[in-house]
Amino acid sequence: MKIFSLRRANALSRGMLALSLLFNAGLLRAQADEYESAEIDESYELEVDLTEDEMAYLAFADSVEATMVFEVGTIELGDGIAILQVPEGYKYLNAEQSEYVLTDLWGNPPSTSLGMLFLESGNVLSGDGYVIDITYEEMGYIEDDDAADIDYDELEQEMIADNVEENKLRVEAGYEPIQFIGWASEPFYDAETKKLHWAKELMFGDEEDHTLNYAIRVLGRQGVLQMNFISYMDELENVKADIPFILPSVDFTEGNQYADFDPDIDTIAAVGIGGLIAGKVLAKGGILIFLAKIWKFLAIGAVAALAYFRKMFGKKGKEDVAVVEELPAKTDEEI
Repeated sequence: MKIFSLRRANALSRGMLALSLLFNAGLLRAQADEYESAEIDESYELEVDLTEDEMAYLAFADSVEATMVFEVGTIELGDGIAILQVPEGYKYLNAEQSEYVLTDLWGNPPSTSLGMLFLESGNVLSGDGYVIDITYEEMGYIEDDDAADIDYDELEQEMIADNVEENKLRVEAGYEPIQFIGWASEPFYDAETKKLHWAKELMFGDEEDHTLNYAIRVLGRQGVLQMNFISYMDELENVKADIPFILPSVDFTEGNQYADFDPDIDTIAAVGIGGLIAGKVLAKGGILIFLAKIWKFLAIGAVAALAYFRKMFGKKGKEDVAVVEELPAKTDEEI
């Protein structure tokens, strides 16, 4: 049997194959759970008919998972700029493998990831739970003296208004709109630890299932560590419950910390806390730039098929979960 490669297939074939497999795999998992908890005859065998393509994809998925090397314990991020203590119940995928997953498997534009955190039970070809992508933005030292004065209700309304204009540009450029619904969790800044976190509720196109964009920012001497949660809105309460375990897990190393700032040699960022949260900037050419990272290994051609499966079976697939990575923010004067 010839092994079918998703990367060599056309978009629609990839999407339909993956959707068909995932639907059958869901039935398999549900039935397996049912029989695992019941007292049944040991000779019972679960039989499900799979097509040749589905069998091939299972082999492909198994081969991908087998190559993933997860780590726990103490992890050095980047070139030693920060240290991650992998929290209990999580596992870390290194930068090289994370970029492969993000770009080749999930269909995102090339990016520079410092690695990803997965739930201990998670894997790269499953949309269950959430995943945390870790990146670093060298944007200078962010002065935080505006944090206490920010009216987050007012900022939310400004961002909703800006979003209307932003989506006009997205549509003109051939991309689907990303609607900012509002705060899923209002911004909170800890001036002592120099850590900021907030969550947005987003709608991609006309998707009924809204996307959760939960963001953590750790301020440093020359930039910001970014931890972006990739998930759906129904994971919000789980993410909020886990935030206290995630926040202390990462810090800049000595010499790169916020307190190490030297005004004689270091650069001050053009934004403050408000601008960092707003998360947009005018590019050199004067055009707003936006980036949507899509958590999926399905191609764009599978979107219609995914909607069909949702309507037919009343189940929410999570193969096309998305995260919006915050871009360098616009200056405080522009907010």
